[in-house]
Amino acid sequence: MDERQGTGLDTTNQWSGQNQDRPPRGTDKNGAPADPVRLRRIKKLEIESLRKAGRAHIGDMRRAGADKTAAGYEARVSGTDENRSARPSGAAGTQGGRMPGSGVSHNGRVSGADGAPGRRTYAGDGAQGRRISGSDDVRRPGGADSEGRREGKAPGGGSVQDKGRQRADEPKNARMAGTPGRQRPGGRGMRRGNRARRRRRNLILRLVSLVVLLVIAAGGALFWQKYGPSKEEADLKEYYGLENENDIAVVINNEVIRKEEGGAPVGKLIDGQPYVEYSVVRHYINERFYWDPNESIMLYTLPGGNVSVTVGSKEYTEINEKKSENYVILKTEGRTAYIALPFIKEYTGMDFSVYENPGRAAITCRWGEIQTAALKKNTEVRYQGGVKSPILTEVKKSDKVTVLEDEGDWKKVATADGFVGYVKTNALRKQVAETTTGSFIEPEYTNISVNHTINMAWHNVSHPDANNYMLETIASTKGLTTLAPTWFSISDTDGNMDSIASSDYVNFAHQQNLEVWGVLRDFHGEISSYEQTYEVLSYTSKRENLINQVIAEAIQFNLDGINLDFELISTECGEHYIQFVRELSVKCRQNGLVFSIDNYVPQPYNEHRDLKEQGIVADYVVLMGYDEHTEGSYEAGSVSSYGYVKSGIEDALEVVPKEKLVMGIPFYTRLWQETDKTPEQIAADEGTEAALYSKSITSTALSMDEAQQTLTQNGVETSWDNNTKQNYAQWEVDGTVYKIWLEDSASLEEKMKLIKGANLAGVAEWALGMENSGIWDMILQYVN
Repeated sequence: MDERQGTGLDTTNQWSGQNQDRPPRGTDKNGAPADPVRLRRIKKLEIESLRKAGRAHIGDMRRAGADKTAAGYEARVSGTDENRSARPSGAAGTQGGRMPGSGVSHNGRVSGADGAPGRRTYAGDGAQGRRISGSDDVRRPGGADSEGRREGKAPGGGSVQDKGRQRADEPKNARMAGTPGRQRPGGRGMRRGNRARRRRRNLILRLVSLVVLLVIAAGGALFWQKYGPSKEEADLKEYYGLENENDIAVVINNEVIRKEEGGAPVGKLIDGQPYVEYSVVRHYINERFYWDPNESIMLYTLPGGNVSVTVGSKEYTEINEKKSENYVILKTEGRTAYIALPFIKEYTGMDFSVYENPGRAAITCRWGEIQTAALKKNTEVRYQGGVKSPILTEVKKSDKVTVLEDEGDWKKVATADGFVGYVKTNALRKQVAETTTGSFIEPEYTNISVNHTINMAWHNVSHPDANNYMLETIASTKGLTTLAPTWFSISDTDGNMDSIASSDYVNFAHQQNLEVWGVLRDFHGEISSYEQTYEVLSYTSKRENLINQVIAEAIQFNLDGINLDFELISTECGEHYIQFVRELSVKCRQNGLVFSIDNYVPQPYNEHRDLKEQGIVADYVVLMGYDEHTEGSYEAGSVSSYGYVKSGIEDALEVVPKEKLVMGIPFYTRLWQETDKTPEQIAADEGTEAALYSKSITSTALSMDEAQQTLTQNGVETSWDNNTKQNYAQWEVDGTVYKIWLEDSASLEEKMKLIKGANLAGVAEWALGMENSGIWDMILQYVN
């Protein structure tokens, strides 16, 4: 018997058009419930029909390449489905894909209604909460289908889908009936399409991720390149300035000493012995070493005499004693001298160590308080402050370095083995102060001191006959303790000397209880230039000749001292001049002569005269507190203003003990004449310093009495200039302006107050015979 008989299905298992008016499935013609056996048979046939249709659709999709997308499959099914084309055109209840008259939708769901659009109802009598399953046609209690979905009850006894399910999605989500999970038609092809899409999506994601990673890596590399610490090591030979095979670096007091452009190497390692170039020794280690390239001899002056060394010798003379070392003391390359470090140490308060790779000598010769810090961790010392700066050396945790400068995140430090560079501040522990000391005992330069306040007057003796007027010259003086006659001058560049010394003069002075300090000058004699003075002082033998002669004269004439007044000292002559001072001081000390040295007020341009060293080796240092404006000045001004003297005293006391400092004051003034420059003068001055001044200036030196007479003759009254603390006058005659700053009792008393206030060793006056008689009473008030 045909199973479709009595079911209302045709041979294609579809509801026939003629049965559309029949009662709904599951009811008889009167609407009463139908036989359950018949219902199961109907459902079985429906399921079989749907399975066949699904297999046909899957074949179509495979042949047509329907695995590309699920959407393509839907389109093809809607356009080519034989079952849909075979549906009766009069099936008015097939909306939503349901089979007409069967209550079974295209997706295999069974409804108790006859295909009401968009709705599903409960089976049987429509009781709420019961559904027909795919196996037993019985719905589960509680209104859940075989997939656990719940449906609501429609008004009038029918049922509707849950709100979350969309009607438009029903054909798309249709599954084969009677299979687990309601498999969709063409599900395998759709899965392959999904996998393809996932593969493409994953590939794109991987490519995007790779690009992002590459960008991040490139950015990180650039960031590291810019901000990451460099591992580049510095070229240490370049850092230290080493060029030749036997060059060594020299680090003195944590400072790397570099050679001057075009100069000689600062250090040498010769036969395993370290040597330091002479100028480096003199400027940084011990200035008392002296090299004479003209006579190839090195000297070192002790309080009792010279240490002398010749080139290439292991032997040397210390004053009168012969000594030797097991190394060559002095090496030369041309006119450049190199002194062995151990020999330098013999006469210097210093320590040194020599290191290799590269060769370098680390020297300490300055003692006192320093700042040190220990390392928190292993780190690098870099050439400059910054992680990109090349590495000089590495230091280990707990190593101690000397802190030189604080630059915030970085600190400049020096290592014990001669590297000077920068480390990060956070790599250092707390900075502490330490005091370093040396064990070397400096030689003591003993001095000869008078037991009274000095009141010395220079006596300008330009001719032997002037000695005969000494008694008349000093007749009106009061409180004078010392006479300094200008007797000695250099006669030639071989170091010979002219003398106009007088035994009678000395004898008369001693009878007046006056000491006599003979003056040795490098001007107003046969030589009168910087070059000639340099020629004499730069040769050891010429200096010795000059010293021997002046000492001989002092002994012969029973002098009490020597006053040195060298004023033609150029910068390059400085080291030779100060060596002459050392050598002359030794001879004066050995012969019981007071040794005093005349100097300008300290200025940057005369630093090469080395006031500090003079204060050590000489008995007295005399400041000439005048010539503030001289005959060659381009503008008029005071010879010795209050401020000029005051600053001179203050500056000198920074390097010279007050008990050795004598202040010189003037007994003269200058009368200045100012006129407008002529066209010829303007043309001549072009390109010179004189061109900066609009007036032509000349001056004449006047004694105190002569200055006062000039004012009287011109009927001029003075007024007090509080800046210079002097009486000042100005007048005009025939287009010439005259200016004068007087040196009188009032102005000199202001200077004497400064001298007494600083508790100096005394006063000196230039020049005897230019004062008025009343000045001595005022001076006596301050030097007694």
